[in-house]
Amino acid sequence: MPRASLRTWMRALISYVRSGKPDLTNRQMALLLLVHNTPGPHTVRGLAHVLDVSKPVVTRALNTLSGLGYLRRERDDADRRNVFVAPTRTGAQFLEGFERIIDAQEHGFKLAASHPL
Repeated sequence: MPRASLRTWMRALISYVRSGKPDLTNRQMALLLLVHNTPGPHTVRGLAHVLDVSKPVVTRALNTLSGLGYLRRERDDADRRNVFVAPTRTGAQFLEGFERIIDAQEHGFKLAASHPL
Protein backbone atom coordinates (compact mmCIF):
# COMPACT_ATOMS: atom_id res chain seq x y z
CA MET A 1 0.00 0.00 0.00
CA PRO A 2 1.52 3.36 -1.01
CA ARG A 3 2.18 5.99 1.62
CA ALA A 4 -0.35 8.76 2.11
CA SER A 5 1.84 11.32 0.31
CA LEU A 6 2.12 9.06 -2.74
CA ARG A 7 -1.63 8.41 -2.75
CA THR A 8 -2.25 12.17 -2.58
CA TRP A 9 0.21 12.77 -5.43
CA MET A 10 -1.40 9.99 -7.49
CA ARG A 11 -4.89 11.45 -7.01
CA ALA A 12 -3.60 14.94 -7.81
CA LEU A 13 -2.00 13.72 -11.03
CA ILE A 14 -5.16 11.87 -12.03
CA SER A 15 -7.18 15.06 -11.48
CA TYR A 16 -4.63 17.01 -13.49
CA VAL A 17 -4.76 14.54 -16.39
CA ARG A 18 -8.55 14.72 -16.35
CA SER A 19 -8.41 18.54 -16.49
CA GLY A 20 -7.40 18.49 -20.14
CA LYS A 21 -4.52 20.91 -19.55
CA PRO A 22 -1.27 20.24 -21.46
CA ASP A 23 0.77 17.34 -20.11
CA LEU A 24 4.05 18.61 -18.70
CA THR A 25 7.07 16.39 -18.22
CA ASN A 26 8.74 16.24 -14.82
CA ARG A 27 11.57 18.38 -16.20
CA GLN A 28 9.15 20.99 -17.50
CA MET A 29 7.28 21.06 -14.19
CA ALA A 30 10.54 21.29 -12.22
CA LEU A 31 11.71 24.17 -14.42
CA LEU A 32 8.38 25.96 -14.10
CA LEU A 33 8.35 25.58 -10.32
CA LEU A 34 11.98 26.64 -10.02
CA VAL A 35 11.50 29.86 -11.99
CA HIS A 36 8.23 30.76 -10.28
CA ASN A 37 9.29 29.89 -6.72
CA THR A 38 12.93 30.96 -6.42
CA PRO A 39 14.42 34.42 -6.74
CA GLY A 40 15.92 35.34 -10.10
CA PRO A 41 17.33 36.37 -12.35
CA HIS A 42 17.37 32.92 -13.93
CA THR A 43 19.57 31.93 -16.86
CA VAL A 44 19.52 28.75 -18.91
CA ARG A 45 23.00 27.96 -17.62
CA GLY A 46 21.99 28.48 -13.99
CA LEU A 47 18.81 26.46 -14.34
CA ALA A 48 20.70 23.63 -16.03
CA HIS A 49 23.15 23.63 -13.12
CA VAL A 50 20.40 23.48 -10.47
CA LEU A 51 18.57 20.69 -12.32
CA ASP A 52 21.83 18.90 -13.18
CA VAL A 53 20.92 18.64 -16.85
CA SER A 54 22.44 20.07 -20.03
CA LYS A 55 21.59 23.51 -21.38
CA PRO A 56 19.86 21.99 -24.45
CA VAL A 57 17.51 20.09 -22.09
CA VAL A 58 16.53 23.35 -20.41
CA THR A 59 16.18 25.09 -23.77
CA ARG A 60 13.79 22.40 -25.06
CA ALA A 61 11.69 22.58 -21.88
CA LEU A 62 11.73 26.37 -22.05
CA ASN A 63 10.58 26.28 -25.67
CA THR A 64 7.53 24.27 -24.65
CA LEU A 65 6.79 26.33 -21.54
CA SER A 66 7.20 29.65 -23.33
CA GLY A 67 4.95 28.38 -26.12
CA LEU A 68 2.28 27.73 -23.50
CA GLY A 69 2.86 31.18 -22.02
CA TYR A 70 4.05 29.77 -18.67
CA LEU A 71 7.56 31.30 -18.86
CA ARG A 72 9.19 33.94 -21.03
CA ARG A 73 12.65 34.91 -22.19
CA GLU A 74 13.82 38.46 -21.48
CA ARG A 75 16.96 40.19 -22.77
CA ASP A 76 19.21 41.76 -20.16
CA ASP A 77 19.09 45.53 -20.71
CA ALA A 78 22.63 45.90 -19.35
CA ASP A 79 24.10 43.22 -21.64
CA ARG A 80 21.91 42.33 -24.60
CA ARG A 81 23.80 39.03 -25.03
CA ASN A 82 22.28 37.69 -21.81
CA VAL A 83 18.82 36.17 -21.78
CA PHE A 84 16.88 35.66 -18.57
CA VAL A 85 14.05 33.21 -17.97
CA ALA A 86 11.14 34.96 -16.27
CA PRO A 87 7.81 33.86 -14.79
CA THR A 88 4.52 34.90 -16.35
CA ARG A 89 1.05 35.53 -14.99
CA THR A 90 -0.26 32.61 -17.07
CA GLY A 91 2.34 30.33 -15.50
CA ALA A 92 1.45 31.57 -12.03
CA GLN A 93 -2.24 30.89 -12.71
CA PHE A 94 -1.40 27.39 -13.93
CA LEU A 95 0.59 26.67 -10.76
CA GLU A 96 -2.15 28.12 -8.55
CA GLY A 97 -4.60 25.72 -10.20
CA PHE A 98 -2.23 22.81 -9.78
CA GLU A 99 -1.80 23.74 -6.13
CA ARG A 100 -5.60 23.74 -5.70
CA ILE A 101 -5.70 20.20 -7.10
CA ILE A 102 -3.04 19.03 -4.64
CA ASP A 103 -4.76 20.78 -1.73
CA ALA A 104 -8.09 19.22 -2.65
CA GLN A 105 -6.56 15.76 -2.73
CA GLU A 106 -4.76 16.29 0.58
CA HIS A 107 -8.07 17.21 2.17
CA GLY A 108 -10.03 14.43 0.50
CA PHE A 109 -12.08 16.58 -1.87
CA LYS A 110 -12.78 15.58 -5.42
CA LEU A 111 -12.55 18.18 -8.16
CA ALA A 112 -14.89 17.80 -11.08
CA ALA A 113 -13.16 16.69 -14.29
CA SER A 114 -14.23 19.99 -15.83
CA HIS A 115 -12.80 22.07 -12.94
CA PRO A 116 -10.44 24.63 -14.45
CA LEU A 117 -6.84 24.68 -13.32
